[in-house]
Amino acid sequence: MQLLESGEMYLETILILTIRDKLVRSIDVAKYMSFSKPSVSRAMGRLKEQGYITIDPEGYIMLTESGREIAEKIYERHTVLTALLMRLGISEQTAAEDACKIEHDISDETFEAIKRHVAQSI
Repeated sequence: MQLLESGEMYLETILILTIRDKLVRSIDVAKYMSFSKPSVSRAMGRLKEQGYITIDPEGYIMLTESGREIAEKIYERHTVLTALLMRLGISEQTAAEDACKIEHDISDETFEAIKRHVAQSI
């Protein structure tokens, strides 16, 4: 089953918050993404059903192996694309916003070529 872009965004957010805060709850995700708590709760339920996250009895969210894999892939795309766009002279805010739009649709082949190009130009 293909994960929707919104699911990828949630997984990426959980990864970012886990790196930053260690422990993550739905309310943290809602605040970070500026989404309503009910919307986030529904999304967390779907991600849990699909096996991308677990939620412990205290409400703490953890990425499963498959969830972490997707989150890390999207996060890497976001950071590499943001850096590339900034090198092209785009402001940090615009670069991050545009990278967020691109990261979900770009093919693996194209992204790997971009990574190689960025690595060679350092």
